[in-house]
Amino acid sequence: MYDKSGSVTPPKRVDPPMAADERTMLSSWLEWHRATVHDKCAGLDPALSSAAPFVSSPMTTIGGIVSHLRWVEAFWFEVVLLNQPDVAPYSAQDPDGEFRVGAERPLGELLIEYERQCERSREITSHLDLGNFSRRVLRDGRGRTTLRWVLTHMIEETARHNGHLDLLRESADGTVGA
Repeated sequence: MYDKSGSVTPPKRVDPPMAADERTMLSSWLEWHRATVHDKCAGLDPALSSAAPFVSSPMTTIGGIVSHLRWVEAFWFEVVLLNQPDVAPYSAQDPDGEFRVGAERPLGELLIEYERQCERSREITSHLDLGNFSRRVLRDGRGRTTLRWVLTHMIEETARHNGHLDLLRESADGTVGA
């Protein structure tokens, strides 16, 4: 996935199978949406990744969304499933920290970090069964979740933000589709 310079080779978007076991189906859809994030950013002038075209949402930028997706991956796979410390750049004092960081950093770096985090999530997933419960109990009182729930949530989360990336990209340079 990385060349000699450390740059990421974007993952190729592969259509999920029409019929498969549950794990393959969930993983395939998540991979499709992860690759779509890279497709939405491909060829974008780096200066446009921090553009915030929506006055009512000044933290909504392409870089901010890529950063957010990186930290969402870390939260659900590392923090929740494995009970590791949460080291994300957000806090009670700055709940939009990952969006702020994303607007300030080069998009290429953010995409590399996102792909590395996705690789870490794949590694974690490979060692768990769909029904394995998280090591961390969620603070909202819902208890523990399963890998199945996390994969389903990550499909929903990534797909939703791909829609945001569609709008932001079209706003930035007129590119549609992908």
